[in-house]
Amino acid sequence: MFETLSDRLTSVFSSLRSKGRLSDADIDATCREIRIALLEADVALPVVKDFVARVKERARGAEVSQALNPAQQVVKIVNDELIAVLGGETRRLRHAKTPPTVIMLAGLQGSGKTTLAGKLAKWLRDQGHAPLLVACDLQRPNAVQQLSVMAERAEVAVFAPQPGNGVGDPIEVARESIDHARRRQHDVVIVDTAGRLGIDEELMRQAADIRDAISPDEVLFVVDAMIGQDAVSTAQAFMEGVGFDGVVLTKLDGDARGGAALSVRHVTGRPIMFASTGEKLEDFDAFHPDRMAGRILDMGDILTLIEQAQKTFDEQEAAKMAGKLASGDDFTLDDFLEQMMMVRRMGPIKNLLGMMPGMGQMRDQLNQVDDRDLDRIAAIIRSMTPGERREPKIINGSRRARIAKGSGVTVTEVSNLVVRFFEAQKMMKRMTQGLGIPGMPGRGKGQKAQKAKKGRRVSGDPRKAARGKAASGTGGTPSLPKGMGALGNLGAGQLPPGLELPPGFDPSKFKLPGQN
Repeated sequence: MFETLSDRLTSVFSSLRSKGRLSDADIDATCREIRIALLEADVALPVVKDFVARVKERARGAEVSQALNPAQQVVKIVNDELIAVLGGETRRLRHAKTPPTVIMLAGLQGSGKTTLAGKLAKWLRDQGHAPLLVACDLQRPNAVQQLSVMAERAEVAVFAPQPGNGVGDPIEVARESIDHARRRQHDVVIVDTAGRLGIDEELMRQAADIRDAISPDEVLFVVDAMIGQDAVSTAQAFMEGVGFDGVVLTKLDGDARGGAALSVRHVTGRPIMFASTGEKLEDFDAFHPDRMAGRILDMGDILTLIEQAQKTFDEQEAAKMAGKLASGDDFTLDDFLEQMMMVRRMGPIKNLLGMMPGMGQMRDQLNQVDDRDLDRIAAIIRSMTPGERREPKIINGSRRARIAKGSGVTVTEVSNLVVRFFEAQKMMKRMTQGLGIPGMPGRGKGQKAQKAKKGRRVSGDPRKAARGKAASGTGGTPSLPKGMGALGNLGAGQLPPGLELPPGFDPSKFKLPGQN
């Protein structure tokens, strides 16, 4: 979404890094480039003016002139101002003191309200709530049926007493849904209203009547992030006609310039609360201004990546898999397939890699990443027998031909997968053994045994070598256990309790190593 803006800002900052000090001319040139980048991203002009003015004011202050690295300080200022434009802090849902919490969705036609209602319901269900979807969009054809399908996919309940398609009273449906939720013990009610245009007074009045009938705790304005400047005027019209408490951005995975996201918050004064980043129900989360600013400036979004991993990976399975990774040999193709499917559930690989810092400079390589490559690898592994997955060494030429035919790939692809798997096993072993580097954790037993086997270094001088053997007990005479070195000085009645010597044996005549 913000690729164009991110590329322009990255190029602006790269030109600053070579300068030890920033003059007023440098600051003016940088702010001019930032202004152009924001305007090209379709950000509203009033937002651009305020943003550039604040950046210029701070850049000419003491925090830049006295900084050791002025360029990094300018990047920090732009990052701070982007966070402020996007809302500052993450805005959480307000829950009613007495359930149910009522959330009303409003927005333009085609903005994706019905799909977003299902995503929001699933998001709340994953957090332990019992949401209820309410079909109050009785104007659009098949809107009620679409909401029912979304509710089934999200595994939540739906309240749809009217068939829709122009039949039914949405205000009455909304009013009845609150009593229905209390009876069925739903703690959250999500009301999906009909899409409307800002100039449609009748539908705007209907939305206001629904709001008055249910007294929602949150009214969320759903806006398509791809419509650009129209989002600002539409948001103003809804603000005056219905009023809303927060903004939800949809289609953030599109290729539009994304200026609406930077404009709506500043113009309306209402925070962006949620963002939809894909077509799946899982592609939805709370909006974090600091993380979005980090993405725009190509600083990555590690926190979101960690959160997605925590949602996808089970702790017990992760601990079990860590043990297999540590051993090396116990890691089989079944384990590899399981790990790959877990990563696949986190979302598109391109999106995951895009959350890493600095990946904006490798956008061409990211665009070549194809998730279907993982699907082909999965097909190859699933075409193997259980024995072949446990012991890939038994996969010979005929087996590879059978696997290739069953998975629809070439024999070369099967061979490459097996070879790469063996290389990964070797790498895991070497990492576990610490590569023999002192201080590295997990050094293998073989290295310790080898070190113990080596023992002390033997001198090239025969006399020194003989003395070394005598001192270490490695000469021809067997050495005694520790604590028994004074046995030769004991008389017949001075032995430790329980120790007897053969008859006629005089220990005083027994010459021990190291004695003269």
